[in-house]
Amino acid sequence: MVSPALEPSERQWQRPSVQPPKVIVCRDLGKTYVARAQEAVVALENFNIDVPAGELLTMVGPSGCGKTTSLRLLAGLDRKSSGYMELAGSPIDGPRKDIGVVFQAPTLLAWRTVFDNVMLPIDVLGLARKPHAARATRLIEMTGLAGFEKKYPWELSGGMQQRVAICRALVHEPRVLLMDEPFGALDALTREAMNVELQTIWLQTRQTILLITHSISEAVFLGTRVAVMTPRPGTIAELIPINFSRPRELSITTSPDFGNLVQRIRDILDARSPVEHSRRKVGYD
Repeated sequence: MVSPALEPSERQWQRPSVQPPKVIVCRDLGKTYVARAQEAVVALENFNIDVPAGELLTMVGPSGCGKTTSLRLLAGLDRKSSGYMELAGSPIDGPRKDIGVVFQAPTLLAWRTVFDNVMLPIDVLGLARKPHAARATRLIEMTGLAGFEKKYPWELSGGMQQRVAICRALVHEPRVLLMDEPFGALDALTREAMNVELQTIWLQTRQTILLITHSISEAVFLGTRVAVMTPRPGTIAELIPINFSRPRELSITTSPDFGNLVQRIRDILDARSPVEHSRRKVGYD
């Protein structure tokens, strides 16, 4: 008997049967900050994760748990205290050309146009301008910025500026794109639109992406998996696969299955939250 075809909203996104190679590998990664005349702060401890090529991995956790620290370590912007991390088979021991980073603030150069801001990594790295100019144009078109190439940052909305920052991070074709709360400063409607935009970019490029967010709903909507972190010292509490079909419509966020996943992640975070433990101890629950 032939099974009936599933509607797009019911069809699950299938992972490939052959597992892609690992792009990021972290083993027992740790980071301790030591300040003069102050007690050392252990930000990360026993942080272990593998990110295969082409994954869009999202990461959530309580404030101060080390999410940004882990991203800075992977970007080579900070040095680890212990453990091991590698990108595409080689150790990460400093900034690298094959990593793109998008921060919460777009940090565009006010005196450069949209096109020239996107091309900034090409100029800094001394790469051939002509072939990358063609890629920059494709990225600008892909993100709905066609016609704005000659505009300056102050002539753009916040969402458009962040699109430019994403194009800039991708123009030199990095192996991995690291994103630290890239839409946190945007209003709710623009943030939703940017989630859809990023999903479209990922579907077209299959870029390996690690995205940090404080929004559980955003993590579930975007992620192939969600990495849930513990309070400081941060480590991975659980990795949760997200098997909804692609492309995902915003309407999926109102479905029972979506809500159940959001609640599952919230329960994991609450179970490890010092505040939640205090509430239970004094009889709030």
